Amino acid sequence: MNYNLDKMPGRTQKPRSFGLNMVTDKGLSIQDTKNFLSVAAPYVDFIKLAFGTAYVTPNLGEKIKLIQSYDIPVYFGGLLFEAFLVRNQFDDYLDIIKEYGISCVEVSDGSINIPHAEKCGYIEKLAKLGTVLSEVGSKDKDREHITPPYRWIELMKAEMEAGATYVIAEARESGTVGLYRDSGEVREGLVQEILTKIPGEKIIWEAPLKSQQLYFLSLMGCNANLGNVAPNEVIALEAMRVGLRGDSFHFYLDEITKDSK
Repeated sequence: MNYNLDKMPGRTQKPRSFGLNMVTDKGLSIQDTKNFLSVAAPYVDFIKLAFGTAYVTPNLGEKIKLIQSYDIPVYFGGLLFEAFLVRNQFDDYLDIIKEYGISCVEVSDGSINIPHAEKCGYIEKLAKLGTVLSEVGSKDKDREHITPPYRWIELMKAEMEAGATYVIAEARESGTVGLYRDSGEVREGLVQEILTKIPGEKIIWEAPLKSQQLYFLSLMGCNANLGNVAPNEVIALEAMRVGLRGDSFHFYLDEITKDSK
């Protein structure tokens, strides 16, 4: 940090296993990526090349090497995995991640239906090659397709047993599905029920909106794992994590007040 402030919360340091920031890159240029990393790299734990953007990104190899030069894992969005799978090109997908030196992969089933045992089979295969992030939770806003809490828990447990290092709780980049209602409001009962069975350190909560990030920091403390963070929000989020934003300023003041008495 740039200067000393007493009694700050105990933020984990890189390389860390929790307190993660997963950033969603929807198409930054190489120069934009350099600028972003020059400021935010100490606070970025994963960078996801969102949905299928890796397919159309110019100079993809150069961009991936740039990110990796900061010791930040970069991976393709789960939709690209599904795009290869639906075309019966899983072996081609393996070739692509090897070609680009990708050691982290996302396994999702939000755009195609994959039997869950089959999904776990892919997780098991990919876990032999590196870190697997598996995504859980329906992208469908139709109430008939909303995944009930007990099912989220079953799916998360099975996918971690198959080899996923982290499970991603789904919200999409809009923050209006899965964990959230159409308005972006957190489905609090769902979150709290999940946490009765799944360790919070193993869940990356997709939280693209500030109000959603604030909810998880308030619930779990400064080291909640947060995903789908916009590149231009990383520094602001880090300040919010440690109580240096108006919304979170009072999170840690009770402890400071107690210590001063």
